[in-house]
Amino acid sequence: MRDITLGQYFPGNSVLHKMDPRAKLILTVIFIVVIFVARSVSALLLLSAVTIAMMCSTGISPRVYLRGIKPIMFVIVFTTILNLFMTRGDELLFEWVIIHIYREGVNNAILMVVRITLLVLGSCVFLSYTTSPISLTDGLESLLRPLSKIHVPVHEFSMIMTIALRFIPTLIEETDKIMSAQKARGADFSSGGLIKRAKALLPVLIPLFVSAFKRADELAVAMECRCYRGGEGRTRMKVLRYHTRDGVMLGIMALTVAAVVIANIYVPIYRLR
Repeated sequence: MRDITLGQYFPGNSVLHKMDPRAKLILTVIFIVVIFVARSVSALLLLSAVTIAMMCSTGISPRVYLRGIKPIMFVIVFTTILNLFMTRGDELLFEWVIIHIYREGVNNAILMVVRITLLVLGSCVFLSYTTSPISLTDGLESLLRPLSKIHVPVHEFSMIMTIALRFIPTLIEETDKIMSAQKARGADFSSGGLIKRAKALLPVLIPLFVSAFKRADELAVAMECRCYRGGEGRTRMKVLRYHTRDGVMLGIMALTVAAVVIANIYVPIYRLR
């Protein structure tokens, strides 16, 4: 659990680190959309190359990105099994009793795994690893500010999302400490069936909830001591401004979208069903 890096920020001096948080939020949304637009091997290979290039440009170790995939391993395995056994096709590869595996199922399983992996890595590259929680809050609030005209609590919404994201690694670390303490008292979390393992986690969940509520109360007291009263009338020491690098990165993403569309049409290789 110590290896889970979801929600952590890694300071750096790369172009992505220096970008305006609003531009990075826009880039993330476009990247997520283009992942689902890509429906061929060639398009996904192109997106994979762009993602790897972005990962290298941040200066963050590849091991950090690999650890970021850990929390979604269950989703990846479940999606693989679902596509492998539920997809029908014309070319049968394996048959046993009620189990039928087709070539189309194997192809779809591989491509869906690539999609999910790119989704997580892209989010980490553009947001989690290269954007501080404060910058993320400011950028999200700025983009959603037009909704305040219809009385949507934009500032509070942005603050809640950022605090939730920031507390993910904190709660993971707290869970690891509680499990280590329980193991020192003789608790066993690795043996037995699924039901037994679930019951063994109950002594972990209760102190974890208590610790989470305690941290929330301490955070609320700290915010009140600093005279926090929501977004009404707040000013900022650092005013967000777009720069040339933001336009360049948005241009690169626009070219990527165009290349993916062209690859889908003219270089399909294999299409997702």
